[in-house]
Amino acid sequence: MKEQPRPLGDLFNQHKQQSANGEHISIIEYDYRFEVIRKAIHLFSLSIPLFYFVLPKHIALGILIPLTIAFLAVDVARYYNKSIEDWFYGTFGYILRKRESDKVRKTLNGATYVLIAATICVIVFPKIITVMSFSILIISDITAALVGRRFGKHPFIAKSLEGSIGFFISAVVVIAITPKIDYLPAEYIIGCAAALIGTIAEALPAEIDDNLTIPLSVGTVLWILYSLFLPALNLYKFG
Repeated sequence: MKEQPRPLGDLFNQHKQQSANGEHISIIEYDYRFEVIRKAIHLFSLSIPLFYFVLPKHIALGILIPLTIAFLAVDVARYYNKSIEDWFYGTFGYILRKRESDKVRKTLNGATYVLIAATICVIVFPKIITVMSFSILIISDITAALVGRRFGKHPFIAKSLEGSIGFFISAVVVIAITPKIDYLPAEYIIGCAAALIGTIAEALPAEIDDNLTIPLSVGTVLWILYSLFLPALNLYKFG
């Protein structure tokens, strides 16, 4: 039988890796290169808030719900069906983290959590809040991971201070460029407060996947602060 690609977590246990030109690279560099690959794939998820902004809610859910169910079904089935397991790890094994391949805990992979989070956000939050919170998830999570792995030296909760600073700055940029209801200064202040909460959510220990905690925490804070400080604004202006 063809050997399945090993998850990244197993590959990282090796002390040295051979690059294509025959030079040895450190395990830290190897880790970083695969994180770049993972986050490049993750970047495609930015299409969710982009398309949702121009699509009616019922059409967005008509796409997201079946897609989420399909991903969830395959993700769970790989732990119980050998044929699906072989196909899954043969196709995606090289980009999985160790915890995403834990046959004891049967953890879902990041892509499934992204789709679950997107579906929940579209169902629960006004469109403007979903677009902001989900854009922060994609852009700022990528920034935090790449900055933290490359430059992280000082701890902050369960992550690095450098990565968390990268998350917050990029989240503020997202708040600055995403659509607003009336483009009031208070909307940007509210957005920055939510970005700070998202930064803390990203830095927490990974007992619950941050693909869930980031958009849900950011979205909840945005909704609460808009309701408290800008109650006259129509949060459903865009649908």
